[in-house]
This record gives sequence, C-alpha cells and structure tokens, in this order.
Amino acid sequence: MALALLTGSACAQDVDDAAALSLPASTPALAESARPWRLFIEGGAGRAVGRDASFAEAPHATERLSVDLQVDAALAPRWRAVLADRLDVNWERRFNGRDEINTVKEAYLSWQPSSDVIADIGRVNQYSGVATGYNPTDFLRGDAVRAVVSLDPTSIKKNRQGSVMLRGQRVWDGASLTALYAPRLGAAPSGAPFSLDWGATNPRERAMLIFSQRLSAGLTPQWLLYKEQGASPQFGMNLTTLVNDATVAYLEWSGGRRPSLLGQALGQRDEAAFSNRVSTGLTYTTSDKLSLTLEYEYNGAGLDQATWTSLPQATLPGYLRYRALAGSAQEMPTRREAFFYASWQDVWVRHLDLAAMVRRNSADHSRLSWAELRYRLMHDEIALQWQGNSGGPFTEYGAAPVRWSWQLLYLHFF
Repeated sequence: MALALLTGSACAQDVDDAAALSLPASTPALAESARPWRLFIEGGAGRAVGRDASFAEAPHATERLSVDLQVDAALAPRWRAVLADRLDVNWERRFNGRDEINTVKEAYLSWQPSSDVIADIGRVNQYSGVATGYNPTDFLRGDAVRAVVSLDPTSIKKNRQGSVMLRGQRVWDGASLTALYAPRLGAAPSGAPFSLDWGATNPRERAMLIFSQRLSAGLTPQWLLYKEQGASPQFGMNLTTLVNDATVAYLEWSGGRRPSLLGQALGQRDEAAFSNRVSTGLTYTTSDKLSLTLEYEYNGAGLDQATWTSLPQATLPGYLRYRALAGSAQEMPTRREAFFYASWQDVWVRHLDLAAMVRRNSADHSRLSWAELRYRLMHDEIALQWQGNSGGPFTEYGAAPVRWSWQLLYLHFF
C-alpha cells in the first residue's frame, strides 16, 4: 500500500534536498568514518537514594555496563541494511542483583529505486515531533522503552525499540509524503532480557501518513494522520518558525477521540471522547553556543488536579495501575506541565558540554531535575550525571523510586 502510494513519476531531487524535507532521522547518525559500523562500550558507577515501602530513604550503590552497536551498510546498488542494538547490564549494591536487558532498536532493509523514493521494511524507530520534552505526534512511542539509560529526551527517543513496519517516502519539490503500515505481531510486552518484544511494538495493526509542504522559506508545516486497529483516527501537526536570528518558536498538536487513560487503568469501558495534546515553546540560542528551551505541555486526556489528588485515597491499586499505564505509554498523568531544557557546548573549554533539565507538574507541584557534564574526546567520553525528584509521597515525581542519584560514566568508541 505504501509503495503504491509513493512510487510514480516525480521530479528528481538531490539527496540533500530530500534529507531536508524528510522526517526526523529514525537512526542516529554514525560517526564520520569510512566504516559502515559503530561500536561503543559504556560503563558507569554511582550512588542512589531510593524510597522503601514506608517512604524512608534507602541509599545504595549502582553500576552499569552497556554495549551499543550500529550498522549502516550498503548491500548492493540502491540497497542498504541498518541494525542498531543495545545491551544494558545493571547492578546494585556493589555488583549484586544483576539485571540485563537487550533492546533491538532497529533492524531493516532499505531500497531506493530513485532519488526521490525510499522504501524500508523491518524494525524502524519512527518518531515524530518538533517539541523537546513531550511529543503528542509521536504516536508509536507506547511501550517502546525497555531500558532508560538517561533522562535526556533525545536519549530516550534514540535508545528505544522501533516497530516492525513497511515504510515508504516520496519527496518532490518543496514537499514530502511518508506512509507506513505496522502489522500485529504480539499481544503483550515481554520482560524477557533478550526478547524481540513484538507484543510491545506491534500489539495491533497500525498505519500512518505524514505530509510536509513548504509554504515559505522559513515555514514547512507537517500534518499527520494515524490509525490503529479498534480505535478512532488521530490527527497531528508540527510547526516551527523563526522569531528572530536567535529564537525559534514551535507548536506540536495531536487530537482525536479515544478512551480515557484512567478508564483503561481501572478496566472501565467509558466512551471515547475528543481530547487534545499540545507542546509549544521557544528555543533561544546565544552566540557562545548556549541554547535555552522553555516548553508548555498539555494532555487533555490526563487527570485534572482534583481527580489526581483524590485518586490515591479513592483506590490505591487504581492509582498504581494508572501511573504504570501512563509511564509505559509515555503520557503525562495530569493535564499540564512545564519543561525547561538548557545545553551549552564548549562551556569552559573545548569539547566540554553542559546540559540541564527541569520538569514541573502543575497539578501537584512536584519536580524532576537532571543535569549532565560531558567531556568529549576523539574516541572517548567522560560524563557526570545527577538526578533529583522532589514532592509529596503521591505526587508524580515525589513518588518516584529514586529520590536522588549521581553517576560517573566512561564511554569508549571502537
């Protein structure tokens, strides 16, 4: 269906033009090298203070070892193969209680019959959206994360598992169209360490159309139509515009009829209602490589302040199920949230980068804070990460299992 829609006569485009109009890259770019593969090993050690059943502090040591492989190889003229896989092994309390999880992020074949048509088949990490902290148009993100290696939103996107799909894209002068179809391959997510986890990424049939059209030199909106088996269509839009030489404004929206998250968590069959999801914000960049993003996030399907506050008292098991469902779906549990992100390259010396993030829940005023200092060399990176959660015992971030943590990381590229 995707190939029939996308193939046909079209004006030839340069590869650079096609890339400029295409969706956000599904595969992180490989290091600039003649090699078709990239391999790195990352080790980390730190300390965390969690909460036990009585919400008392429980400090413990943490250790992690990760192996990440990415391959992007030409098999024949117009054919290439892409593979991205990550293995994460975690320990606590000085290498006790080992927990390992493997994530097949991508594994697909790509065919380019002409300069303006591309077709892919296999597991593809397809993500959409122009916002930084919350992406309403990222329709395939549910149950995609098997292991959280960093709270940075970019890391969460690129280290998740893709969906098995047939995807095609056609590009022409000033526009692009992408169509994809993902079949049903499983019923439920799997927690097995080396599972391909078809039930998480392909629990039902899904299809999506994405269309971009350049309206002016600085304005290329994107529209999305998403449909999954047994559910109403969902619509989406992404829009960015240049406010001035240093400021970019963006808007990301999705909407459609769907059952409430709370009804799903409690096993209730409530009627689907139309709900909106919005992320909008500004990114300001200075001449010395400091970038600041302030974002407002809204989830119309989330709980209002009164319902969120009373839910733990009304039904504690329901509250726990609701939190678990919202977390696996990567949805905001409440209506509104504020997000701030800052990144600073070459902060004091060359190759030393600083990043920081704050999320604040507007309903319960709980807060998540995260910061990272990273020094980059030719084949090595050293990073120090810190995370803190604050709030009451039943707030979004106050109820997180970790109160605060820090971790020292070393990464080596082969």
